[in-house]
Amino acid sequence: MGGVLLALSLSAASVSLKLIAGVLAAAGLASQAAAQGAAPAPQPDYHPSMGDLMTTAVQPRHTKIGLAGAERNWAYATYEISELRNAFNRIARTIPMTNGSDTAALVSTRIKEPIDRVEAAIKAKDAKGFDTAYVALTKACNTCHETQNKQFVVIKAPSGSPYPDQDFHAGK
Repeated sequence: MGGVLLALSLSAASVSLKLIAGVLAAAGLASQAAAQGAAPAPQPDYHPSMGDLMTTAVQPRHTKIGLAGAERNWAYATYEISELRNAFNRIARTIPMTNGSDTAALVSTRIKEPIDRVEAAIKAKDAKGFDTAYVALTKACNTCHETQNKQFVVIKAPSGSPYPDQDFHAGK
């Protein structure tokens, strides 16, 4: 009986080793094909619109800056104002022209200075300065929308948090 169990165990081990060797060989072929310049699987051809990027990258940051500033959470507001600036820069690279306008130029002429003012107020921990600068930033957003014939897109200061899972009081 012991001999039969030993033979079955060796047979199972042999099958396992053959399976492992097969998997390793297949992996080796895959990496060899990649090394030989085999094309990767095609990626979906997705080109986000300006509206997509504004809704997913800019608007939430504007909202979070407003919420953090209202709570005088300067550490978080610092993070979000930097993220907002970076979002506009990424959008200008992704969509260089919008409605016949140079996106980077729009950001530079319409949005940069209001962002700078919000950032300065945050750095100074100037509550009144923040409130004034945030209103000016919001107005700049709406003015930019108007120049792009999107006057129906009206941004405002948040009246409540759409982020029930985030504490804007923390980190003051």
